Amino acid sequence: MRLILLMTAALAMTACNQRDEDLAFDGQYYRTSTKKVGDDRSVFQTEVKPVSQSLTGAREAGLYDATRYCIEDFGTSNIVWTRGPDGDDGALLVSNDTLILQGTCSVR
Repeated sequence: MRLILLMTAALAMTACNQRDEDLAFDGQYYRTSTKKVGDDRSVFQTEVKPVSQSLTGAREAGLYDATRYCIEDFGTSNIVWTRGPDGDDGALLVSNDTLILQGTCSVR
């Protein structure tokens, strides 16, 4: 019985570890990376590429990855954006086909 429970748990964890490339946003697949900025883990930057596929999809993929980062590290999906996905198209930071988002995980 214990072996069956361990095998079931291992299978469930494997399913949870699927890569983000398996998720489509606006019909496209993106590479995302969210990392802390400086010493404070709550302050992060998310990079999404290639943004040229779809700006809408890149925004959604970035929001997803940032939210996942905050949930995994702080147990909350609350984000205070300094450069968020809801900004006007011209206000978004795009460099070398990469959308760059910045924010802080908020525990409030």
